[in-house]
Amino acid sequence: MTKHLVTSALLAGFIVACLATVLQFGFLERNIVLAERYESGALTHFAGVQQPDGAVHDHTDAAHDHPTDAQPFWARQGKTLLTMIITYCGYALMMVAGLSLARHFGKTVGTAQAMLWGLAGFAAFSLAPAMGLEPTLPGVEGADLAVRQVWWLFCAGATVAGLGLLAYGNAWARFAGPILLLIPHIIGAPHLAEFTGILPPEMAAQHAARSLGVGLVAWVTLGGLSRWFLDRNA
Repeated sequence: MTKHLVTSALLAGFIVACLATVLQFGFLERNIVLAERYESGALTHFAGVQQPDGAVHDHTDAAHDHPTDAQPFWARQGKTLLTMIITYCGYALMMVAGLSLARHFGKTVGTAQAMLWGLAGFAAFSLAPAMGLEPTLPGVEGADLAVRQVWWLFCAGATVAGLGLLAYGNAWARFAGPILLLIPHIIGAPHLAEFTGILPPEMAAQHAARSLGVGLVAWVTLGGLSRWFLDRNA
């Protein structure tokens, strides 16, 4: 029993990881590479800055030579794929365990419902945390990493619990569900006292929106594939 659950999760997670890697390359990679160049100083957001002496100093890429330590293309994409495999196989293990538990208690979960489970996973692990801590590019300053990670875990856990109560709880549980969904945002995500950054805000906004789009596709696919492999390996 355990073996087929793990096998189903690993297969679904691997396929979704490959899909997410392709989507990241197509929609996110360009902005990530550009952000790394801004972070290193190879590019600057504000060009032709007026100096106190009246001279205009050009800080564009063409005006200066900067050392680069860019990784080879295949090495970079290989690391991205490995990260995606670890991430989505972990998510798939949770998804398959949840689907199996639902069946154990007599809940029928079809393909469409499994995809809704994937949508719920997106809401819990991508959308809800992003309402406090948006996906960011390299070079963006933020609050202490450990504090952000704690808030992210708390938000994701509270959202999973809240959605679970709304979907499968009794009347009192369904009343508590929305409260759990709101608590992380009432507390608030950790942020710096003031905004700082070296990136064009348009690029940061595009990255955040596209990251959520990639996450949506990946999670819905993960829900459907987890259910399919779970049935196939039963």
